[in-house]
Amino acid sequence: MVEDFLQIQPPAASPLAPQCSAKGCRATAEWQLHWNNPKIHTPERRKTWLACGEHRATLGGFLEVRGFLREVTPFASSDGAIVS
Repeated sequence: MVEDFLQIQPPAASPLAPQCSAKGCRATAEWQLHWNNPKIHTPERRKTWLACGEHRATLGGFLEVRGFLREVTPFASSDGAIVS
């Protein structure tokens, strides 16, 4: 039984396509919203949310009202992306 628990399965061969960060949305990511919370992050630190076309404005607005939004850029590919 312990031996079964210790066996770790490798990830699936084909990863999921990057998806929108909005709650419940599984649409393909089209935008990157780069942000940081100045109370807890250094100025150069960037976190990233992904957004579909429908949720770009609402996710961006949420961050903007709090003073967290730093930059919005088109999302082209997850190659070499840093998950934060």
